[in-house]
Amino acid sequence: MKTRAEAFFKQANVKLKQANEQLLKPEEDVIKYVVCKNAQVAIENYLKGYLLHNKVDPSGYDTIDSLLQQCKKINNKFEKIDFSEVNCSSKAIDSAHYCSELSKVSNCFNIADSLDTLLRHEKII
Repeated sequence: MKTRAEAFFKQANVKLKQANEQLLKPEEDVIKYVVCKNAQVAIENYLKGYLLHNKVDPSGYDTIDSLLQQCKKINNKFEKIDFSEVNCSSKAIDSAHYCSELSKVSNCFNIADSLDTLLRHEKII
């Protein structure tokens, strides 16, 4: 499971960087869908990686909310990250739902970045 967890963390980091590259562009050049999907995939992968790291099979959880709830059961520090701005958290992860406002996609990026920070602080990645 450790190798699978590391693969999820690596993919999450790649997607977080791709989202960040979009956000560094001038606002009129930002492709919001790219930021949104990359941040969503990063969030999903950080949560799945964390579950695998803790010997929990994430395959039965198909939403960000369900993954998050399992992570909170293991570590209450996940409670400190505000997921309220993630409009797609209760939808199937492979859904086509995405945000159209830059402030919303920025919030999703910030959540993915907060997960990265938490996992680094916990010395998991």
